[in-house]
Amino acid sequence: MVENSGVLGWFLLSPKTAPFASHKTLFAFLWAAALTSLFVWQRNTISGFLVLGGVQVRPPPKLRPVVFSLTEFGGVGDGVTLNTEAFERGVRAISKFGNKGGGQLNVPPGRWLTAPFNLTSHMTLFLARDAVILAIQDEKYWPLMPALPSYGYGREHPGPRYTSLIHGQNLIDVVITGHNGTINGQGQTWWTKYRQKLLNHTRGPLVQILWSSNIVISNITLRDSPFWTLHPYDCKNVTVKNVTILAPVYRAPNTDGIDPDSCEDMLIEDCYISVGDDAIAIKSGWDQYGITYGRPSKNIVLRNLVVRSNVSAGISIGSEMSGGVSNVLVENILVWESRRAMRIKTAPGRGGYVRQITYRNLVFKNVRVGIVIKTDYNEHPGAGYDPKAFPILRDISFINIRGQGVRVPVRIQGSEQIPIRNVTFRGMKVGTTYKKKHIFQCAFVQGQVIGTISPAPCDSFDRYDEQGQLVKHAASQNVTDIDYEI
Repeated sequence: MVENSGVLGWFLLSPKTAPFASHKTLFAFLWAAALTSLFVWQRNTISGFLVLGGVQVRPPPKLRPVVFSLTEFGGVGDGVTLNTEAFERGVRAISKFGNKGGGQLNVPPGRWLTAPFNLTSHMTLFLARDAVILAIQDEKYWPLMPALPSYGYGREHPGPRYTSLIHGQNLIDVVITGHNGTINGQGQTWWTKYRQKLLNHTRGPLVQILWSSNIVISNITLRDSPFWTLHPYDCKNVTVKNVTILAPVYRAPNTDGIDPDSCEDMLIEDCYISVGDDAIAIKSGWDQYGITYGRPSKNIVLRNLVVRSNVSAGISIGSEMSGGVSNVLVENILVWESRRAMRIKTAPGRGGYVRQITYRNLVFKNVRVGIVIKTDYNEHPGAGYDPKAFPILRDISFINIRGQGVRVPVRIQGSEQIPIRNVTFRGMKVGTTYKKKHIFQCAFVQGQVIGTISPAPCDSFDRYDEQGQLVKHAASQNVTDIDYEI
């Protein structure tokens, strides 16, 4: 039995979710589980400032002195009228108040069809309850942009890429919030064309903010993105809070929930994410382009989240991590009905590093593989990468891991070229669905296990008791014990 209490514990121990009468009921229950955890797990705050790896992050900005409604600029929320010009006029009006504290653009209840538009600094985009910003589906309305410098080309196709529906770059002090209004990418057409190879350019994200700082995204729903849903790129001081992100868990390719990319000082908390790829994927550039760009992702906190990914993973680092990823805390996470829970993925050619990563207070419910570290994720932007650019993986800790219905709790697959060093497990009790011997799988990994964990670890780890006294040295650190049949 897994030791838990309260709402989250009941859900974990329940053999199935059949008692829930509808998806909405299950959704509400999972939210309750996540929110209940807020009263159990400690929050890091000092004098009103969030603490990210020792870096103080500002609280959300104050209310704007000027407020406009989209209807003042000709907006019509009938789901048919194209409102791109109304949004653009609203943004231009707010840009004139930048030195006076900025302005807020209210989106009232209704269905507001639009092509992509840009934000401005010192702006709040506020979505009322029952307000829906709808993306137009015809790609001819989506402008093309240059490839991101740390990717070298458009990610899916050489050359330019489609812009995001809501876009901003070189901005300061931007807020996207509301009373849980929705930004809907209507991605079904994009997904079909992608599968049928009918697109000539990389699909655009739903929301993308580049080279910006002091960004807050809260209290909204993002759904059915054509590509990655929320993509902050080379940004500083970003907070994402109380956001729901949805896409079909199958046949919605690359609909990642949140992809912090070369970002610094970022907090993601109190969110529900169920999508067709990674719920969250921390990135920092792709092979030689990411190495040259050289912007790491660092000082990132993910906490109090309920996530689901039937295709990929709940929380990923990589595989594009060539600028480096460090000082990441992942805590108080429920991953349910997913292919993988926590995954680090990289490959020869990436370069960079993944280090100082802490996972704490994780719950896995019906997950195929709980923890994965993979070093042969061989997808590359072209032939120009250096196959001898080996990434460094070290200083990774897993503390207080619980679960039930997990097929393979741990699969850590290093290699001779990319050994994985200083991995720590402490406090792990995961109920498995398989009785085979090799359900804790290792290859080219070195680390330590403190106290008793279940299932029993592989022989690559030194064993310590709860007081930190060495009990048993590792038998071998370079033996491959990976079984993909389970």
